[in-house]
Amino acid sequence: MTNLVNQTNTTLLQAQATANNGKSVNISNVHTDKKAMEAAQQFEAFFVSQILNNMSAGIETDDTFGGGESEKIFRSMLNDEYAKSMSKIGGIGVADSVYREILKMQEI
Repeated sequence: MTNLVNQTNTTLLQAQATANNGKSVNISNVHTDKKAMEAAQQFEAFFVSQILNNMSAGIETDDTFGGGESEKIFRSMLNDEYAKSMSKIGGIGVADSVYREILKMQEI
């Protein structure tokens, strides 16, 4: 099943690369570009997660309905998931800059 998915993704990436330039593109470059974008999005997610954790650090918890270590852990995990979601839908622009820099470093 995963082999079929990988073949389908490869075929779609080849078709997209061909449609973009009107000429065929080396598929290994497309995979490298995809991995570079994933790495950039992961970096942005980590960066946004750190911002969210710092923003929520000063929030007082209500002892009646929560509080304690469990809430701190949950809040941290929730911030991580928020950051991942934000990064996937466009984020704050850090991923695009990191992606461009990754590609520049590969050209050297």
